[in-house]
Amino acid sequence: MKPLSGLLLLLGLLLAVGCQSDRPPLSDVGVATAWADMTLWLTKTTPANTPTYASRCLGYIGLTMYESVVPGYPDYRSLAGQLNGLKSLPQPEPGKTYHWLLALNAGQARILKRLYNQTSDANKQRVDSLEQLVAHQMADTVDSEVVNRSVAYGRAVAERIFDWSKTDGGHRGYLRNFDKTMTYPAHLGCWKPPLYAQSFSHYPLHPHWGQNRPFLAQDAQLAPPTLIPYSTDKGSPYFKQFLQVYHKQQTLTQTEKEIAIWWSDDPDETFTPPGHSYYLATLAVRQAKPSLIRCAETYARVGMAVADAFINCWKWKFQFFTERPNTFVPQHIDQQWESFWPDPPFPAFPSGHAIQAGAAATVLTDLYGPAFAFTDSAHAGRKPDRLRHTDFKPRQFHSFREAAQEIADSRFYGGIHTPQDNQAGLAKGDAIGLAVNALNWKK
Repeated sequence: MKPLSGLLLLLGLLLAVGCQSDRPPLSDVGVATAWADMTLWLTKTTPANTPTYASRCLGYIGLTMYESVVPGYPDYRSLAGQLNGLKSLPQPEPGKTYHWLLALNAGQARILKRLYNQTSDANKQRVDSLEQLVAHQMADTVDSEVVNRSVAYGRAVAERIFDWSKTDGGHRGYLRNFDKTMTYPAHLGCWKPPLYAQSFSHYPLHPHWGQNRPFLAQDAQLAPPTLIPYSTDKGSPYFKQFLQVYHKQQTLTQTEKEIAIWWSDDPDETFTPPGHSYYLATLAVRQAKPSLIRCAETYARVGMAVADAFINCWKWKFQFFTERPNTFVPQHIDQQWESFWPDPPFPAFPSGHAIQAGAAATVLTDLYGPAFAFTDSAHAGRKPDRLRHTDFKPRQFHSFREAAQEIADSRFYGGIHTPQDNQAGLAKGDAIGLAVNALNWKK
């Protein structure tokens, strides 16, 4: 199912039966995934969005969904006191009745508008409309005091999480995507602004993002990956990394080209790479149809995993500040060489696609099993890439791990990452996902 198709289906259903007294009840999965679709719509259509900022938003949005419903499930635990600096959250009134789907509905609307306050008025109206339509559907079946109490609780949770978010270092990060005062490191093999690039900026994206507070305190202590030492010796491991990229570009199959553009997820055109992982979470939820708390847990785990993956990835990118093939290959292998896909505006090692894919795959596998087959249709229907003579064809997978490997490989096929960039990214992503899984989700 394409992004927003579930949301449009839900809105259409509500409008069609809005005047009927025998309206069918909304499903937990339907409402949770409608809000996930809305999240990705804002991620795609809000100006100045970036993969880094989007990953941060997904962490807080997923966490808000979970915390707005968790008091209704005695077997589950709040993450307050477990996350980095989040000591407490609002509590339900003892002995009072709550409608948890209404709390989720109100909390998602509030956190989306807080985090994406720079989005268009039309988008804000979309958020309001979804919140109102879901609430209207339940108005006749839920006592008004319960409605008001539930809505107030969801909003209070969202406000508390938003207040916490403002202290992480990434608040309104879209206002400072590029630091024009930055002084580049000067060492052999360092990153340089590419000539064949996705961005006109000659400054790297969010160079200070790695200093942000992660959701899990232990993620700040992760050891950096090991980088192969720089060398222009043709027999050296470093040279061979780039030689592999060079040879692959000469033998790309049509399928490999399709993989490269499918996972490119340019933030100017799509919902970004971490948004794609959130989309995969939605595929899992729609297919498995879990309980409301399990839906919310899915989005919380994936959101926080990709958020911490990007913080660590950017910390290491700017620690190592390594070049990409578009710098090394023309200088040392073939002056006329150009990658299949243009370079993004930041250093190479490790791969951001790979680290967030590994993190998301690790949490989704823990939730839904190692043999969860699915079809990714996120970009189905997009116009073909005429420049590269390539169509956007849905991708089929037997597991989330298989998808993560393909996401990493897509950057190699695109000619913008070496194998070591991807291997290090996947490995560190796994570690971040395992830390999320290890939180005390249940009592």
